Formats: sequence, C-alpha cells, structure tokens
Amino acid sequence: MHLPFYLLLLVVIIIFQTTILNIVAIAGVTPDLVMLLVVLSGFLLGTREGAFLGFIGGIVEDLFSGCYIGINALSKMAAGYLAGAAGDRLYRENIPIATGVTFFTSLAGLIVNYLLLLYLKIHVSPLYAFLRVALPTAAYTAVLAPFIFRRIFRYIQLRGRDL
Repeated sequence: MHLPFYLLLLVVIIIFQTTILNIVAIAGVTPDLVMLLVVLSGFLLGTREGAFLGFIGGIVEDLFSGCYIGINALSKMAAGYLAGAAGDRLYRENIPIATGVTFFTSLAGLIVNYLLLLYLKIHVSPLYAFLRVALPTAAYTAVLAPFIFRRIFRYIQLRGRDL
C-alpha cells in the first residue's frame, strides 16, 4: 500500500474505532480494526510489509492514545510479521484460512502487548487479560475478517501486486 493512503486510512479507522465501534461493543469488547488491517495486509503481502505496516499502524494508534508510545507498535509489528509468515506458507486466497490467521495472530499480538505491560510493571491478572480481553478481542476481530478480506485482496490485485 502507498504510505500516505495507508496513514489516512489508519486515521479514519482509529477515529471510527474509538467513536462508533463503542456502540457495538459486546461485554465491553470491541474489535481491533487496526490489527485487522495489519494482519490481513501482512497475510497477503508478506513478513516485511506486515511488520512495517504493523509498526506504522501501532505508532499512529499510540500517538492517538497518548500513553506508552511504542507498545501498540511492537505488538502490531509482531502480529503483522506472524501474519506474513503464515501467508508465505498457507493458501492466501482462502477466506477461512485468512480468518483463522487473523484470530491467532491477533491473539499473539495481544499477548505481546500484555507482556510489554508486565515489563513496564503494570500488573493485570493473566486470567483476566487472556479470558476477558485478549481472547474476546481476537475472536471479535476475526469475525470481521471475511468482510474486509476481499476488499484488501482486490485492492492489492488492482495495484498489480503479484500474490
């Protein structure tokens, strides 16, 4: 993706995520649209692009949140890299595979986020963090993957990028 287009898309997604998506929260859990975009782009484009887009997306999200600059950048970079590695080994055009990759890489990114918070001495119960935050957020994000996957796939094809 072109960087200016990606940055504009990230800003729109973050504004949408922090305002409108709170209405559709289920038990206080909302999907992570930045993670969704990073993971699906990484899955289709590869490890290098996935890590780069994850870092950029995480930094933009960190700048909007205003605290602990770099935590989202590192966790989304890890998720983008893992999604790119999965995309190198799996069939990329399959929506159920992309949905599964979205779930597992989102979960991995959220676990990295939790570990970084522990490193900063911010203690949250591991059971609460996993069962009430990471697992539901990854599942909710993965549920949206089939609806977004085709659009990202089509955009990459229109740009002439070889999958």
